[in-house]
This record gives sequence, C-alpha cells and structure tokens, in this order.
Amino acid sequence: MSNEELAYDFSPMLKVYKDGRVERLIGTDIAPPSTDPKTGVQSKDVVISQEPAISARLYIPKSTTTSSPQTKLPLLVYFHGGAFCIESSSSPTYHNYLNALVSEANVVAVSVDYRLAPEHPLPAAYEDSWAALKWVASHSDGNGSSDWLNSFADFQRVFFAGDSAGGNLAHNMALKVGCEGLAGGVNLIGIVLVHPYFWGTEPVGGEESTAPAAGREFISALWRFTYPSTSGSDDPFFNPGKDSKLGELGCVKVLVFVAEKDILKDRGVYYSEILRKSGWKGVVELIEATGEGHVFHLEDPTCDNAVALEKKTVAFLN
Repeated sequence: MSNEELAYDFSPMLKVYKDGRVERLIGTDIAPPSTDPKTGVQSKDVVISQEPAISARLYIPKSTTTSSPQTKLPLLVYFHGGAFCIESSSSPTYHNYLNALVSEANVVAVSVDYRLAPEHPLPAAYEDSWAALKWVASHSDGNGSSDWLNSFADFQRVFFAGDSAGGNLAHNMALKVGCEGLAGGVNLIGIVLVHPYFWGTEPVGGEESTAPAAGREFISALWRFTYPSTSGSDDPFFNPGKDSKLGELGCVKVLVFVAEKDILKDRGVYYSEILRKSGWKGVVELIEATGEGHVFHLEDPTCDNAVALEKKTVAFLN
C-alpha cells in the first residue's frame, strides 16, 4: 500500500491516508499567549484536564490592570470553529479575533481547546466543552484555580459564543445548561452563534437552490467522519430541529449571524425560526451579512460587515 493512498479527502481542511496518517491542510499555526501590543489584552494558557487533554486560553482586558477598585466583568466562553477537526484556541485567527473582541467589549474570555476528530471523534468535543464549563463554574465562589477568573469574572453575566462548529458547541452547551444546570449559580445570559454548523437530511429554506447536491453530500460525509457513531445528519447535536429539548435552552437571549453566500445560511435562519416556536421564553435576533461567505469576519476582520458584526456582538455582551 502506498503511503499516499487516501482514505478520506476533505480538502481544503484535511486528508486522511490509508496508513492512518492525518494531514491538516489549514488551522495548524500557533500564536503564543501574550500581552497584545495593540489592545493591551493579556492572555495565558491553562490546563483544565491532563486526561483527557483539555486546555483553554484566558483573556483579560487592559481595564483589569488600570481601573481600581476592580469591577467584575462579563465572562465570555468561546468555542472555536473548524468542523470539529481543525483549528485550536491558540490559532492566530482566534487569538487575534479574541484580543480585539475582549478589548472592545471589555469582557473576560475563556477560549476552549477541545480535542479534534478524527483522532478523538465526536462526542469528544461536546464532552470536553462541558468539562471546560464545569471548570469555569468552579471559580464562581472565588476559589478556583485561576486567579484571573476568581478576580475579574462576573458569574452572573456569562455568555457563550462560537463560529461554525463552535456555534454548534455554544448552542449544545447552552442546551445542556438548561437541562442540567451549572454548579455555583452561574447565570448564562445569552449565546452568540456565528454561521453555526447545523445540518439535516431534508433541505430547509432555499437550500434546494443554494446548497448543491455535492455540497450537501460533503457536509453530511464530513459530519459522519467526525462522528462515526452518529445517527446521521438528523442527529439532534447537528439538527436542533430534531431535538425535543430545544425549548429548554438555558439562556434568555440568542444572537444568530448568517452570511448570504454561506451554504449554512438557511440552517441559521431555520434555527432562529424553530427556536421561536419551541416554547423557549427568550428572545432571538437574526442578522444577515449580504454578499459575504462563511466566517468572512475571521478572514477579513477589517471589512465593513466584519466591523458591524463585532459591534453588534459587543453590544450583545453588554
């Protein structure tokens, strides 16, 4: 057998060879934690669990070192995207994004580094994200292992956010909070879903015309690749419309961003519609960026629509 024989080809993200080798084509670059010279935001990495290996990057804004006495700040838990198989909390893409967001919103942030498929197939990312949230909640009495969270985070003003697969995680974690709660009286106020990675067997909205068969098949195959034991594209983790517990979402407001040219756009719209009809008592707001594609705000953070997205997110967190 040739070393170059492919078992799976999910370009432009990754390839898996028949000898078991995984080649990630993007999302492998690392940015170290630092004090950001532009914003003054400080970051550091923490280990949440040795086995399984779960870590996070923490961020605090400049105001934590310049204002006295210290007012506690909203806490944002962020889940990065990458289809559950690429990227990390130390990726330059997410490091730069969170430096800017933490500075603009004046929040404390925890960027979760969950294990990736295929080496760690789903539901590993869901389990890791929940373990990270329990670790975060362990600081609500001021006696956790992170001085930054003990000192600066307001556990009555907690938010989750994520893009793409991270949006999927933010939703599913908020649902778990609603169904099971978090220790320490942590108060989840809202979630921000940017171009959330949801799907389903049957087309919704305009997907018959906007999502060609090849694109639909790619998404379905990628989901099954990352979650071999899944029931398929209507798995409630992947299709919230099939989740009987949707109305138990554990927050009071939701902000959903979609992009006109994103194959996932209609899923974000559909999510907003079914959430309103689910019996959930909160408020959902849907915002569409015209002329833009999937995670455009990460690829070009200075474009007008990306600036508008950040401004809306900042307002939501405050």
